[in-house]
Amino acid sequence: MADIAKWYVVHIYSGYENTVKATIEKAVENRNMGDLIQSVSIPMETVTEITDSGSKTVERKVFPGYVLVKMVLTDETWHLVRNVRGVTGFVGSGNKPIPLTESEIISLGVEKHEVTVGYEVGDNVKIIDGALESFLGTIDEIDLERNKVRVVVSMFGRETPVELDMEQIESIS
Repeated sequence: MADIAKWYVVHIYSGYENTVKATIEKAVENRNMGDLIQSVSIPMETVTEITDSGSKTVERKVFPGYVLVKMVLTDETWHLVRNVRGVTGFVGSGNKPIPLTESEIISLGVEKHEVTVGYEVGDNVKIIDGALESFLGTIDEIDLERNKVRVVVSMFGRETPVELDMEQIESIS
């Protein structure tokens, strides 16, 4: 059943995000519906605010007035979420909630997908795609969040760092 659970966007009164999240989680626990409503999320971002007294890092809601819920859509789960105080409805058309697409889930960072990389910093690689195709280089940095690598390539006798997608390189042994 877990494979048909999808992420839905729930519209709520702004400022009630934490209350709605806690209420849904409590209702799921009380009704033993953890297999149907699997997760409730409030997307957050870390930002640095600069004020007169200096800068400070704060957590801020990415979408005030919205909560994301991963659930199997049934009449029962729809009613449970819809009848929580502070919820105004699901994002969708009419009474039919529309689930987030896979690309939306990834771009929101709601679910972390484990990325396994077959190489590490210091490995020699060949560029297999793009303007520098067939050039050889050494991995200088790996950025798993953005799916990028920085490769130092020797061009015209100079070491030049180049940022590439992970799919643009292959390991040479």
